[in-house]
Amino acid sequence: MKSSSLVRWLLVVAIVGGIGYLVYGKLNRAEKKKAGNESKSAGGPKALTVDGYIASTEQLDNAIETSGTLQSNEEISLQSEINARVVKIYFKEGQIVPKGALLIKLYDADLSAQVLKVKTQRQLAQKSLERLQYLLEREGVSKQEVDVAQSQVDAFDADMAVAKAQLQRTEIRAPFSGKIGLRYVSEGAIVTPTTVIASFQQTNPLKVDFSIPEKYTDKVKVGDVVSFNVSSESKAYEGKVYAIEPKIDLATRTVKLRALVPNGANQIRPGQFAQVKLRLGQTPQALMVPSQAIIPGTKDKQVVISRQGKASYQTVETGTRTDTKVQILSGIQAGDTVITTGILQIKPDQALKIRSVKK
Repeated sequence: MKSSSLVRWLLVVAIVGGIGYLVYGKLNRAEKKKAGNESKSAGGPKALTVDGYIASTEQLDNAIETSGTLQSNEEISLQSEINARVVKIYFKEGQIVPKGALLIKLYDADLSAQVLKVKTQRQLAQKSLERLQYLLEREGVSKQEVDVAQSQVDAFDADMAVAKAQLQRTEIRAPFSGKIGLRYVSEGAIVTPTTVIASFQQTNPLKVDFSIPEKYTDKVKVGDVVSFNVSSESKAYEGKVYAIEPKIDLATRTVKLRALVPNGANQIRPGQFAQVKLRLGQTPQALMVPSQAIIPGTKDKQVVISRQGKASYQTVETGTRTDTKVQILSGIQAGDTVITTGILQIKPDQALKIRSVKK
């Protein structure tokens, strides 16, 4: 009897212990779940603090900024048409000369003698023609003899024109008003058609050549005003487009334009680099965002906007760019909050805390 009572007592203890273990496990799991929820709510991922900008429309002065190069309005290298010796140089380096001014005189004694010879022969042929015409009136010679004499006079006239043209090649004159550059020959030098005597340029006005993307070709026209700066000074210069290349460059997908710029004081020089700004009119309702909000990509551009406190990446199409802002053509709407700081740290659907918002 004692052994059976002991067995019953052990059985009761085991049952009570099992029930206690199950109750303890259930309570322990509930506590852990509660603690986990509290930990998750208290120590979960924190919202990223960023700055925002409310996209809004404003009047945009459409302009394209690009680089250009200043060119002389006219430019040549002074060269001889014949092989000859330089007899006299009539200009000084850096001198401004008018159109038609004599710049170089080459040796011409042989050609002058040829002109004199042809002139003498022509005079003799003319006298012979006059005698034959006199005799023809009295029927002393035939009409054919007079015609032969007339052809000889005409031939000498042609020879005279050739001789004078050769003689004119010994004088190098200014083809337009301009400025002489550095001289590379001296008096007494033998020059050939390949010898560069000096450079000659017309620096007032100047041309400025620049290119714009093909998408703007329908917005630019002859007469549009351009402004530009050169690195040597802060002054802005203005000119007008007077020629547009009809063909788009296949390599760069740009079209080349040329503007004419007054340069009366000769402050700017051919060859200088120019930062060109071409005005294209105004857009009264342009959607603008700060430049730093744009995320460039290999194929497209994106911005991050805040929607219900979370980050959302949006692909956008951009237009005209100013010093601080970029025009948005599509992708977002006015009133969207565009993130401007911490962009590299933002992940899609990340919680955001807007520190400040600008308009």
